[in-house]
Amino acid sequence: MNLFRSEEHIERWLGNRSPGATIGVAELSELAHAWWEDRLSPDWVPHDREQNQAILDRLDLTGPFWALP
Repeated sequence: MNLFRSEEHIERWLGNRSPGATIGVAELSELAHAWWEDRLSPDWVPHDREQNQAILDRLDLTGPFWALP
């Protein structure tokens, strides 16, 4: 993961390469919260693939990049 201050900064960093997926800091914060919010629960069990994919889908992070194997 790389953090950039602007779209122009991303373009300069990429040069002529095509970008992967990009999301803003607010979206990243939402994803982190959704992904990790239950981890300190005494009843916590690891999420399965379907639960993790549901988190991505709920946050509208869709498409090939966000499809979990």
